[in-house]
Amino acid sequence: MQKIPLPERDGWREEAEELGFTFADMHGEPYWDETSAYCFSLRQVEDDIEDPATELHAMCREAAAAIVASQELMERLAIPEAHRDLVADSWSRGEPELYGRFDLAYDGTGPAKLLEYNADTPTSLYESASYQWRWFEAQQEAGVLREGDDQFNGIHEALIERFGELFTPGTDLHFAAMADVPEDYATVESLGWAARAADLGAHYTDLEKIAISTEGQFLDDEDRVIGILFKLYPWEDLFRDEFADHLATSGTLFLEPPWKGLLSNKGLLPVLWQMFEGHPNLLPAFFEEDVAEALTGKGAPAPSVAEAFDRVAPELLRGHVRKPLFSREGASIAIVESGRVTDASPSDEYAAHPKVIQAYYALPEFDGFRPVVGAWIVGHEAAGMGLREDRARITQDLSRFKPHFIRD
Repeated sequence: MQKIPLPERDGWREEAEELGFTFADMHGEPYWDETSAYCFSLRQVEDDIEDPATELHAMCREAAAAIVASQELMERLAIPEAHRDLVADSWSRGEPELYGRFDLAYDGTGPAKLLEYNADTPTSLYESASYQWRWFEAQQEAGVLREGDDQFNGIHEALIERFGELFTPGTDLHFAAMADVPEDYATVESLGWAARAADLGAHYTDLEKIAISTEGQFLDDEDRVIGILFKLYPWEDLFRDEFADHLATSGTLFLEPPWKGLLSNKGLLPVLWQMFEGHPNLLPAFFEEDVAEALTGKGAPAPSVAEAFDRVAPELLRGHVRKPLFSREGASIAIVESGRVTDASPSDEYAAHPKVIQAYYALPEFDGFRPVVGAWIVGHEAAGMGLREDRARITQDLSRFKPHFIRD
């Protein structure tokens, strides 16, 4: 794994604007950055990222089955009691999932480590699936990249195939996001593009314009009944929304389904560690309330986790990360080393939520930036990857998206 300086393409910003990639620069900083790219060997991609991501997803499905069978775990993941049956029923009925993105720490030498799973509303899809591939083809055509180079990127094709597996041709789907958030709109447009390529109907609707009919069905802004809805709106918010009482009775099939909200919850991390302790792609993780006193030296861990905690206590005491159950773009996350906070997100937006503790694993550093590998899952298998890098140790909302290529 290397970071290699490369020449930018002439006129790429104008091209991006024409294609609707209007957020290639944000807040006066580049978001898409092609002044360099990350280079991987085929072995690194296949053995260290692709296969482990597919395995991790299978493990997460096992965790989902365990969580829906346990009221205690549902409570610990802060699933509102009124909607626990909805979550459990969506799992038992096998309601289908579409996609997700693992965030992995990887330095090219050892097992990739799971930081979190964006399993419900992952963004950066357009950049990963479409614009990154456009960059790759253009740089290969220009001779900047070699003829034998490749990219781990079958995301768009996998989405088309997945839509075709799930729905018969001619089925209508609705895709909803906040219209004034360009990155969110680009995500649902990418999904709609794949759905149309699978001979499905794809209708965009603004989240804020969805209404409820007198029969309790969800309606779009043209008063059409929404039978299948992809919503770029997280389940933890939707469960607490004014429309929440209609979720179970609306007759709408949701993408992602309610059970997928369990996997986007940081409470998944200690559940995975409990089920698969020592797995090479996992970091030790616990619910904060079980280990908080032990980490400060003021008490012992909860009896239910005492043995597991003792096995990794030195690692956690050297460094751990405190994460709220619900958090995005690094908000309300803190790194604690040797008993003191050494890094913390400037945003405390999610600070009120219960928290988990995960062992700290340093991201590699290249030219002052620290990359996170985003491994995309479509259906049940890894289909591609994208990288974001940040100067800070906590990857935040102003991180840069970096293209990648494979070279042997």
